[in-house]
Amino acid sequence: METKSKWVVDPTHSEVGFKVKHMMISTVTGYFDKFDVVACTNGDDFKDGSVEVSIDVDSVNTKQNDRDNHLKSDDFFNAEKFPKLIFKSKSFDGSTLSGDLTIRDITKEVKLDVDFNGIATDPYGQTKAGFEVTGEISRKEFGLKWNAVTEAGSVVVSDKVKIAVDIQLVKQ
Repeated sequence: METKSKWVVDPTHSEVGFKVKHMMISTVTGYFDKFDVVACTNGDDFKDGSVEVSIDVDSVNTKQNDRDNHLKSDDFFNAEKFPKLIFKSKSFDGSTLSGDLTIRDITKEVKLDVDFNGIATDPYGQTKAGFEVTGEISRKEFGLKWNAVTEAGSVVVSDKVKIAVDIQLVKQ
């Protein structure tokens, strides 16, 4: 019988990012600089394992201070009242990760595509696993409803948000 393994994030080799269309002609890329990931597995393929992710909203970084402050405001995340984004997995079949995503006070089930890049041992003897996680959510479904319309009638911020996460986990 296999024993459960616990894995934690290696923050120096991981990033949590998102992309959203701006004025429908360009894309804004942002990141969350502070996050925590803990996974528990029965085997090294991570199938049927569990993962919990906690992201500090206050760490949002789009390389533009005014925009970051707007994202932290009640128009979007309301970092003061809802300081964390939370994801708790329900299932992982090796390529699709399903789970509950909580933004603000709204929880919805999401499905994310996962590329498992394998397991390696680093020069210090630590066992590491790498993943690329992608998906798309509707920000309005999570109460991030702010928008504006340009004079030409186009929407300033798209409803669709692409999620792009690169994670390296370290076996404990």
